[in-house]
Amino acid sequence: MREYCLLLCLKTLNLLMRSVLIIILIPLLSGCADITYYWHSAKGHLAIMHKREPIDDLIDDPELDKKLKQRLELIREIRQFSIDQLALTDSGSYTDFAQLDRPYALQNLFATPEFSTKLLSWCYPVAGCTTYRGYYEQQRLNKFVKQLEIEGNEIYIVRVPAYSTLGWFDDPVLSSFIHWPEFRLAGLLFHELTHQRIYIDDDSKFNESLASAVQQVGTQLWLNHRQQIDQLDQFNRSLSYRGDVVLLIESARNQLAELYHSELDDEDKRRQKQAIFQTSRQRYEDISTAHNYRDGFAKWFASELNNAKLASVSTYHALIPSFVAMINAHDNDFEAFFDYVEKIGVLDKEQRDLCLLAWQVGNILQDGQCLS
Repeated sequence: MREYCLLLCLKTLNLLMRSVLIIILIPLLSGCADITYYWHSAKGHLAIMHKREPIDDLIDDPELDKKLKQRLELIREIRQFSIDQLALTDSGSYTDFAQLDRPYALQNLFATPEFSTKLLSWCYPVAGCTTYRGYYEQQRLNKFVKQLEIEGNEIYIVRVPAYSTLGWFDDPVLSSFIHWPEFRLAGLLFHELTHQRIYIDDDSKFNESLASAVQQVGTQLWLNHRQQIDQLDQFNRSLSYRGDVVLLIESARNQLAELYHSELDDEDKRRQKQAIFQTSRQRYEDISTAHNYRDGFAKWFASELNNAKLASVSTYHALIPSFVAMINAHDNDFEAFFDYVEKIGVLDKEQRDLCLLAWQVGNILQDGQCLS
């Protein structure tokens, strides 16, 4: 289960649409080239928003497809659960439905240099920096990919079923995910709504791991609440399997980082890089066999591997154990948990990373230790 969210400079877009002054100032801050990207993002997002229909009205329509009606009713229950039990934002998000003309909302691009495990980032006025860049238009994406490849970067592109605007707009339910299995549907809403509750500028790994942790624990609580024992068993199996796969990917990234910092020439680095990828594929097969479980990672490992592909997984999963440990320490009191996370979020980046590492390795002895 892998969902992606994207701010897409929508804070900036909101200001662009509301104020002529911002239109004048942004070229001075970011250069005219990115203005076209902002307008492309605005156009793509507003096209989706234009398709919205209120869920309550759709449910009341006697001609609505019964299967879709059931899913929309389920969405309402999941959304209310997120507010009542997970302390997530009671906004206008997920109260509308939009039928798209394709099975995804947009495409996310991740990129790294050939000999680096660190994702490139892009920074925008007001919105801050992210380690991915979203595109609604294929032609525009292709043009940017070509530019990055000419510069020697490695590219990974993911089709995104949903994204968050952090409360700047009321995000709709999309046809791209409405018919997902219940545990995936609930998890996606918990993930995206977490971004509306807390979002730290310039720290994609913090934001995505936090949302993924709330998604994980929230889904378990939801399935227990619904007494969906079979789906809960399936979900827990997937967590165990996915945890081992993420550890494998992190191990490969560590090996690559060590290789890239070595004194070997570029050709030797390329050969050893491919050997690391091949070993990772073989180890993945061992994990899949041991868990008797296969999902999207089977195709993921079977296709081309590169730095950007591995790093994209780290962004969404690396800090999940830290945040899950915090949730457990707060006895699933999500209001208290979010209050604590907000305090961590205002620390400088070095202190924040040390705090999260302490939670990950179990060195936190009391709630306030990171903040003392």
